[in-house]
Amino acid sequence: MEDKIYIPDVLGKNFKKLTLPLSDDYEGKTVATLICHKTDKSSLKAILYIHGFNDYFFQTDLAKSFNQHGYNFYALDLRKYGRSYLPHQKLNNVRSLSEYDEEIEIALQIIHSENNNQVLLMGHSTGGLIITDYAKRHPKSDLFHGIICNSPFYDFNLSTIERKIGVPILSIIANYFPDKPIKSGLSKLYGLSLHKDHHGEWNYSLAWKPLIIPTVNLSFIRAIHKAQKRIKNNFVIDVPILVMHSDKSVFEHLWSDNFKHGDAVLNVNHISKVAHKIKGNVTVCEVKNAMHDLFLSEKAVREDAYVKMFEWIGNNF
Repeated sequence: MEDKIYIPDVLGKNFKKLTLPLSDDYEGKTVATLICHKTDKSSLKAILYIHGFNDYFFQTDLAKSFNQHGYNFYALDLRKYGRSYLPHQKLNNVRSLSEYDEEIEIALQIIHSENNNQVLLMGHSTGGLIITDYAKRHPKSDLFHGIICNSPFYDFNLSTIERKIGVPILSIIANYFPDKPIKSGLSKLYGLSLHKDHHGEWNYSLAWKPLIIPTVNLSFIRAIHKAQKRIKNNFVIDVPILVMHSDKSVFEHLWSDNFKHGDAVLNVNHISKVAHKIKGNVTVCEVKNAMHDLFLSEKAVREDAYVKMFEWIGNNF
């Protein structure tokens, strides 16, 4: 990437993007996209943000908040997501979360080449699982120095029997039929709680982040399951890690305002249980009345999340 050239991004207002060519995979050509928005302050610090499932980077307030705290902000749209989606691909399709190592490492190398010597990884939901798993598999790396997880996907939001028996069986079947579709089990109610055209306040592309993904490939279930197993066994992180989540989950099947005040995607008790087993410099932080993406919650709630996050950063870096 020596001849890297950023071009203006769809977010405008000094947001720029860089396409990262990647190795071909089982679907053919793949790319990722690095988005950046640098601080006006003199800084050697940066954040690399990684989105969740059925998602892409659009959170301009998050970028500007980091800028105000002296951080150059970078985000990845992973392969087959958002800006990086190509017409021949199945949206979000992955067979192992380690596939994302390629774009993460390229992005981190670019960030360091742009004179940032302190870099934090931040991930939301599946992105939180991705960076936690990545950190476990890359101990003593000099490419990142801390981790922030926003409602990480540390376990499936299913019953005990489904999690302990059903998911492992599906994972085994995926070895033989990786491209077999299965119902995602996701509700469109979370999307309705976010988008400005419905019950939310956020404007984003419904092509890149649709209200619902009806099916996923079995290989996606296997990829998540294997990563979750890895972080539950002898789990040590050698950099400071902050795990943030809501104080409650929402399990309703019809729309109500409760979707604005809790995690409608994951079980927060699952997140907390796994997070408290992490060995190292670990902080687990609950944010009252927060949505699944803490920083898309109602204004007072997300401001509380920002305060908690930047206090942690100030105490550790």
